[in-house]
Amino acid sequence: MRWALVRVCLAVTTMVVVAFAVPLGLVIREMARDRAFSNAEREAAAVAPALSITTERDQLERVVASAGSDAGMAVHIPASDGAAAVDLGRQRAADEDIATVRKLGRASTTAVSDGSTLLQPVALSSGEIAVVEVYVPESEVSNGVGTAWAVLALVGAALVVGSVAVADRLGVRMVQPAQRLVEGAHELGEGKLGARVPEEGPNELRLAAVAFNSMADQVVQLLANERELAADLSHRLRTPLTVLRLNAASLGDGPAADQTRAAVAQLEREVDTIIRTARDAKPQTAAAGPGAGCDAAEVVRERMGFWSALAEDEGRKWRVAGADRPVRIPVARADLAAALDALLGNVFRHTSEGTAFAVDVHNGEDAVIVLVSDAGPGIPDPEAAMARGRGSGSDGSTGLGLDIVRRLAEGTGGDVRIGSSVLGGTEVRIWIQLDGREPVRRGHRGAVRRRRRGRLVSTFNRSRSLP
Repeated sequence: MRWALVRVCLAVTTMVVVAFAVPLGLVIREMARDRAFSNAEREAAAVAPALSITTERDQLERVVASAGSDAGMAVHIPASDGAAAVDLGRQRAADEDIATVRKLGRASTTAVSDGSTLLQPVALSSGEIAVVEVYVPESEVSNGVGTAWAVLALVGAALVVGSVAVADRLGVRMVQPAQRLVEGAHELGEGKLGARVPEEGPNELRLAAVAFNSMADQVVQLLANERELAADLSHRLRTPLTVLRLNAASLGDGPAADQTRAAVAQLEREVDTIIRTARDAKPQTAAAGPGAGCDAAEVVRERMGFWSALAEDEGRKWRVAGADRPVRIPVARADLAAALDALLGNVFRHTSEGTAFAVDVHNGEDAVIVLVSDAGPGIPDPEAAMARGRGSGSDGSTGLGLDIVRRLAEGTGGDVRIGSSVLGGTEVRIWIQLDGREPVRRGHRGAVRRRRRGRLVSTFNRSRSLP
């Protein structure tokens, strides 16, 4: 915007300067020419009274010398009554031009070498017509014109430079508030909630800055209210958790009792983490950087060890594949554990007892696939199940479990898909991108990415039957 305004102002000012300076320069040149020939006419008029009295050479020479123009003036008197013609001074005009002026009786100008001449007719006492010739050199015709044109050029250049400077200042005054507004929007988008924009500049941009600051204040207030609500709701869980912990302590010994006490302890830790995170206004997990993340195979073995006790109680067959060697992924351990618990919890919640399930892990070149499948009735509408907050429509379903899984995968550049498993039920496929690139689904690169996914997934289809 700034340079566009400068270019427009430069073009307009240049056109205005040219429109006024060129005609003015021509007028100045004509004025200088008129001034030079007016001086020549005055010199010729100074000799005319003497010619009307006498035509003697000696007297005329004195008159011409007294006029101070003897070098540039000539007098041509024709012969009459036996008197010889008199030509006084240097003749520059042609004889034809002099004869024409004598015949017509009107003053005339004619071009000669290095200038022009003024031919002025004067009537003599004898009735003849004498011609006074005054030489006007070219230097006198253009005297002062170059200086005047130089002044006009300097004034025009000064006007152009001044207009550009003014336009640049106006552009800066308009662009800087817009740039600050853009920077503030970027900072707010990056999570810097203290970003504000100075309310200055043109009226429109000032109103935009006021609206942006008001929006930022509302965002901060909404986030603060959300944190307080999360902390309050989490704090309300402490009372039932205390009851569960006391009851679990009285269960005695045994694998089931140990699993129950471990689950209650983990639930208490998660609640405490939520409360601290909400109060401190910090994210629960930091973004995964170089060297960050966890071993997906280890997390899968740990969570399957937790859910296996409940699976044995309900008579469910289960299987884990691909978790026998380390599989590094750029996901925090707690996030992956929460995602697996959400998927496995859905299996136990939405399928009948005795339904088999499996967890498969495959480590590819640029991605890791985690498959959670079951032999249940399946999901009739996968798209609705992936929508946040819809759930499956059954009691106790909020739809947030799959949303947790989706956000985990998309945070790495991957995605989540729901389909039919080889066990006959639902299959949730988590694609975790290892290089953090956005998944490409269009064009040639999208076809290559789909073929890669097909090769990765096909490796599961050869060994996924339950024992």
